[in-house]
Amino acid sequence: MGFRIQRNPLLSISMPVPSVRMKIDRPRQEKLQIASPAASEGTGQTKETGQAKNFESMLNVERGKGEGSRASERWVEYTIQKNDTLWNLAVKRYHVNVEDIIKDNSIKDPRRIQPGQKIRIRLPSYPERTDVIASWYGREHHGKPMANGEKYNMHGATIAHKDLPLGTRVELENPVTRQRVKAVVTDRGPYVEGRDVDLSYGLAQKLSLLEKGVGPLVMRVLG
Repeated sequence: MGFRIQRNPLLSISMPVPSVRMKIDRPRQEKLQIASPAASEGTGQTKETGQAKNFESMLNVERGKGEGSRASERWVEYTIQKNDTLWNLAVKRYHVNVEDIIKDNSIKDPRRIQPGQKIRIRLPSYPERTDVIASWYGREHHGKPMANGEKYNMHGATIAHKDLPLGTRVELENPVTRQRVKAVVTDRGPYVEGRDVDLSYGLAQKLSLLEKGVGPLVMRVLG
C-alpha cells in the first residue's frame, strides 16, 4: 500500500487587502440656551443654580447668627484705681475670665497696669437654664487651695466648674426634689468624663446627692 503526498502552493502574503472606509455621522451641536430669570423660576432651573441659592441661604443664616451674637455682647468701661489688679477685677467684681480682659485690651504685662488707665470688659451672656450632671468632693480636699487661691471649705456654698469664670454666682436645683441652693464658682473641675459640676459636701447634702454621689441638676447663672 503506497502513500502519495501532495503539496499545495504557498499563499502569497502580498495579496491585496481591501480597504475599508468608515463614515462617522456626528450630531449637530446644539446652541446653549440661557434661560431668562423668569424661566429659571420654574422646574427647568439647573442643579447648579439650586446649589448656589442654598449656599447663599446658609451664608445669610450664618451672618444672622454672627450679628445676633455681637448684639448680645455687653461691654463696660472701667478706669483702673490704685491697688487694682486684673485678677480681683475679673474674679471679685465682674466675674469674667482674666485672660479675656488681657486679650481684649492687648495688655502685655498685667502687673504694670496704671491708675487712670481705661480698660474695656466684655460681660458674657448665658442661657436661661442648663441641665448638668453633678458630683461632689469633700473631706479629702478640705483646707486645700482652690483655683481662686482660697482654701476649700467642704461645708461652704461653692462649686467647681470647667468653664464658668471664677466668682460667677449660680443657682442649682434638684429637678426631682425641687430643692434649690445658691453657690459661687471657686474651683476648676470635675475632671471625670460626663460630669459638669463638682459640689461641695454641704451643697450635695442640701440637694440630696450625698448617697447617690452623682445626679442631674438644673443650673441657672445669676451673674
